Amino acid sequence: MTRSATISRITNETKIQICLSLDGGPIALEKSILKSAATDDHASQASSSQVINVQTGIGFLDHMLHALAKHSGWSLIVECIGDLHIDDHHTAEDVGISLGMAFHKALGQVRGVKRFGSGFAPLDEALSRAVVDLSNRPYAVVELGLKREKIGDLSCEMIPHVLESFAQGAAITLHVDCLRGFNDHHRAESAFKALAIAIKEAISSNGTDDVPSTKGVLF
Repeated sequence: MTRSATISRITNETKIQICLSLDGGPIALEKSILKSAATDDHASQASSSQVINVQTGIGFLDHMLHALAKHSGWSLIVECIGDLHIDDHHTAEDVGISLGMAFHKALGQVRGVKRFGSGFAPLDEALSRAVVDLSNRPYAVVELGLKREKIGDLSCEMIPHVLESFAQGAAITLHVDCLRGFNDHHRAESAFKALAIAIKEAISSNGTDDVPSTKGVLF
């Protein structure tokens, strides 16, 4: 069974389309919403097992979602045209929500998977921890301890909000903490990588077709 989804989300603030396969492999959008001149390959990667191409208009957000997809084992295409002439808020928030929606759709009914996942990821001096529950109860606690105002063109206040928005759209519970580190780029990137490891475990098979809940349902 292919765990994949394509979604389109259009508002007065952003136009977004996402194609996601939780198990990697080839994926493609039917038609790009981007002008060819606007594309960049800084967050693109293609191999026999994964296709990743993230184009949000915010370079550091692209970098974080590229890391999330790579270490989750996903194939992921993200395209966004946002109102960056205002600021980065709508683009970052809406991409997080839309990616969560694509994840929720691709995963389908929560059964036959471990449901819970945890992960640690270092990046030089930084170390982060993430814990995930495919609970169908959206909740997020994100403590990254970032000190800078911005990393590249992404406001540091938006980095935890992207993860919160993802949890909302995905209907999952996640806790992400940066345990140590002094470089904000390293702290943020280690957090996204830790989350990727936790998600990869949570969506992996538990060897049954059971719903992993005492209630017997997760919806």
